[in-house]
Amino acid sequence: MENNNSTVVKEFILLGLTQSRNIQLLVFVLVLIFYFIILPGNFLIILTIRTDPGLTAPLYFFLGNLAFLDASYSFIVAPRMLVDFLSEKKVISYRGCITQLFFLHFLGGGEGLLLVVMAFDRYIAICRPLHYSTVMNPRACYALLLALWLGGFVHSIIQVALILRLPFCGPNRLDNFFCDVPQVIKLACTDTFVVELLMVFNSGLMTLLCFLGLLASYAVILCRVHGSSSEGKNKAVSTCTTHIIVIFLMFGPGIFIYTRPFRAFPADKVVSLFHTVIFPLLNPVIYTLRNQEVKASMKRLFNQHIA
Repeated sequence: MENNNSTVVKEFILLGLTQSRNIQLLVFVLVLIFYFIILPGNFLIILTIRTDPGLTAPLYFFLGNLAFLDASYSFIVAPRMLVDFLSEKKVISYRGCITQLFFLHFLGGGEGLLLVVMAFDRYIAICRPLHYSTVMNPRACYALLLALWLGGFVHSIIQVALILRLPFCGPNRLDNFFCDVPQVIKLACTDTFVVELLMVFNSGLMTLLCFLGLLASYAVILCRVHGSSSEGKNKAVSTCTTHIIVIFLMFGPGIFIYTRPFRAFPADKVVSLFHTVIFPLLNPVIYTLRNQEVKASMKRLFNQHIA
């Protein structure tokens, strides 16, 4: 694929998660089982929130969007990874690689910003309850949703624009099971030091700042709740604890991958597997299992369909 930036590589060879056929088969079976059990659960969450008139609060609006983002995110890497487990030669085209990378960071960036919005929602609900209905009105919720989608797009398009300017003229073996910034950059036929710094700033610093900001905001909320004697204290603590768990699942692997120089570590592939396949499917389920209203609504929906 030759163009003005001297790119001649037409495809990348993915080295995969592991070279052991036994481990590949084991991971294939586990991921496939996990995928077909948890993914329908995410769509059930979306259906429940959309159909139950009692789940119209902003918290459930954003939870439904989280389930949608995570379900979409899981389609970027997992299906191709499962197919590649059964293939002798794991190949992805240059354009396919760039497309995968774009959607990976588009949806990943949007989800990170969604968790920030959800933290803001909980802060207003717990610390400014009298202003909640005014601040978090439907128009504001849709505006925040649009902003996080736009933020994810800007974040991702910056990554793609930087990579498209790099020349790829020789090596094409990616030491991973999908296309991501650290591995792709290392194959460029030029000095990538400046580009790596820009990538770390765009992905790593943003991830770290969001993570620290979210932890600080929930610390303030929990301190406020701890000093309260209201009846909803336990529910608020449970909700915030759930959010914090998801924050660690979402941002922990991202910080590990993107906030350091792009050097390979033995744990990279395992962390990437959880970051791109396992955790995105688990996040909405974790929220649901700790939310009594959503669980009760899902039971009613299930009973209606089997009655």
